[in-house]
Amino acid sequence: MDQPVAVKFKNLHHADEPLLLPNAWDFASAAAFVRAGFRAVGTTSLGVAASYGLPDAAGATGVQTLALARTLARLPVPVTVDVEAGFGMDPAALAAELHAIGIAGVNIEDGRGDHLAALDEQCALIAAFKAAAPDVFVNARVDTYWLQLPTEDTTRRALAYVDAGADGVFVPGLRDEHVIEQLVAELGQTPLNLLAQLPFQRLGELGVRRVSTGSLPFRVAITQAAAAATAYATGAPTPAAMSYDDAQALTLS
Repeated sequence: MDQPVAVKFKNLHHADEPLLLPNAWDFASAAAFVRAGFRAVGTTSLGVAASYGLPDAAGATGVQTLALARTLARLPVPVTVDVEAGFGMDPAALAAELHAIGIAGVNIEDGRGDHLAALDEQCALIAAFKAAAPDVFVNARVDTYWLQLPTEDTTRRALAYVDAGADGVFVPGLRDEHVIEQLVAELGQTPLNLLAQLPFQRLGELGVRRVSTGSLPFRVAITQAAAAATAYATGAPTPAAMSYDDAQALTLS
């Protein structure tokens, strides 16, 4: 019997090697990652926001993110969705809707523009989400490094979020190997997630259990799209691309 998608996703964080999570911005990019053999797919808030001409991390893409979640839920792998700071929605209602759609996890950030949310406020957000959807894997993002703020509270925030119910902790921007090892030890069985900013193998050696590509694939894709058009205009070789039939076949995923 197949495992429930939430159980399958949680188990991927305790496999022999870290879960390498590519972050998609639409159905085609997610389906391409599945075709490439990735065991789960996430979303990138920057990619989703930019695709609609909206700012990232501003709570402006709740409707678009939910619409994307509904299409991604049909993929044959677990899907986790970046919900920024909750889009200003009722966290219980958002959690219940994502769970009903079939989403396996979410990423919830504590950054609020150029500052961090109050610790008790963020813990309450996480707790409300978990109470409404206990099976959904909550990855609590700590933005101390990402916002280049004082980082001495990173561990305190991470452990507080775990106490509030978070299933994993995400610290984008953290690259100091000594600090990574310390945080892994402090978190114990709770998986640490980092961005793909150090070599994948090395992150595994340090005890990191999940590595996210973040907005990198989206930024590469739009860079290469512009490069392809420019190459044609100048007579230069165009970048390699999948065939029309292969791209059309992605919709059958």
